[in-house]
Amino acid sequence: MIEQMREDVQAALENDPAARSAWEVALLYPGVHAVWIHRLAHYFWRRGHRLLGRFISEIGRRLTGVEIHPGARLGRRLFIDHGMGVVIGETAEVGNDVLMYQGVVLGGTSRERKKRHPTVGDGVVIGAGAILLGPIEVGDHARVGAGSVVVKPVPASATVVGVPARITRLGNGARPETALEHNRISDPILGALEDLVKGYTRLEQRVERLERALQIHVLVMDGAPQRRGERREV
Repeated sequence: MIEQMREDVQAALENDPAARSAWEVALLYPGVHAVWIHRLAHYFWRRGHRLLGRFISEIGRRLTGVEIHPGARLGRRLFIDHGMGVVIGETAEVGNDVLMYQGVVLGGTSRERKKRHPTVGDGVVIGAGAILLGPIEVGDHARVGAGSVVVKPVPASATVVGVPARITRLGNGARPETALEHNRISDPILGALEDLVKGYTRLEQRVERLERALQIHVLVMDGAPQRRGERREV
């Protein structure tokens, strides 16, 4: 337990450049506190003390603003940055070395008592306000853009963005040096708009060429000698 807490503090130091010391993280980071409280709640939940587990979970929610069901399974070195508004459902599973930002939801889509929440692989980065719904799988080292709504499985090392989320990149999520560079996550809507602008520019250029060709043609026709019996139209 103590070793896991040390790992959690180190994960926060590695992922948050604003963190100045281990003591600061241990005392003042609600996302870290939420994970620690969940581990205690999960301990009792697994041993059949469901009411006690829910009670501890509720205390954690009120203290940190992070709601993690005691039945959820969380891996090692999970770091919830800022934390407020994060919701992780009962049957959700989260791998090791996962980074989440505020407002992330791992929600369910069924009322049946079965697997109904997402499974998140190792090394995944989930941006602020992203919503993952249903028993989908998010592959290792994938990245989910901020504000995305994910309702389909995400391949390993893929980047998904949008509502609903679409794959914008494959094979780039495993690079740790770019995991936090959200400005590099391409937006499919922005890409479509850029394509429209490029197409409009090409169309303008083509129209200009046609206008110049027409002007040259008119000048040539105006300067051509008239045939006998023809009238020049004014």
